[in-house]
Amino acid sequence: MRLLRIGDDGKVSLTADLTDPVPPYAILSHTWGEDQDEVSFEDIKDIHREANKPGDEKLRFCAKQAAHDSLEYIWIDTCCIQKSNFTELSEAITSMFRWYKNAAKCYVYLADVSTDNINEMNLSPGSWEEAFQKSRWFTRGWTLQELIAPRSVEFFCSNGRRLGDRNSLQQQIHHITKIPVTALTGAPLSSFKISERFSWAEFRETKKPEDKVYSLLGIFGVHIPLLYGEGRDSAFQRLRDEIDRSLNPVQTCKCRS
Repeated sequence: MRLLRIGDDGKVSLTADLTDPVPPYAILSHTWGEDQDEVSFEDIKDIHREANKPGDEKLRFCAKQAAHDSLEYIWIDTCCIQKSNFTELSEAITSMFRWYKNAAKCYVYLADVSTDNINEMNLSPGSWEEAFQKSRWFTRGWTLQELIAPRSVEFFCSNGRRLGDRNSLQQQIHHITKIPVTALTGAPLSSFKISERFSWAEFRETKKPEDKVYSLLGIFGVHIPLLYGEGRDSAFQRLRDEIDRSLNPVQTCKCRS
């Protein structure tokens, strides 16, 4: 796992690949724009580049908020993973739920929720709640685990203003996602039926069809190899098979003996 270290000047730099113990870090949850608009691993490595991509705004926000929370390190998926290295990408995807769970803070950056024209003294939910409910963030596959896994989830608008956290906004989030409040407040995922957990992702979408399945690995606490190109149906069947094996290990062993 690589992190971004925030320097005294506010600029960030990549750490080496870290092993436990990993220092406390904040983690960003967001929706991707076009690939060329996001800050990549290669961008961060290029110390001479101009920080003028749309994704740089999210990076600056995350670094500023983490510094405000006395955190020296941050993690952002767009630029902390060398995606051209499939082994590294696979490890990151299978570790993602744990990385979000272990984060000291998770900042949800809602690019499509603005409070530009709202007086900060009157920043009540009624002034931004409609945009919040319609946010693209609630429709993406990967953000399901990013909502549930972390110990602390805070929501921010595109202007960097804090809207609330998972606890203060639990009723709104429940209304939008249909995820039970108990799941949002820390109940073990194993206490919810398999079919119910699948229903939380029913209307969520991912850019790659297989990712709709791979983004659920942490929700079910299982692992399967990533086989991009296999299609969503094949990936889904492998996920179901692995869930069945995890629930019936003794029976599975007998069937194989």
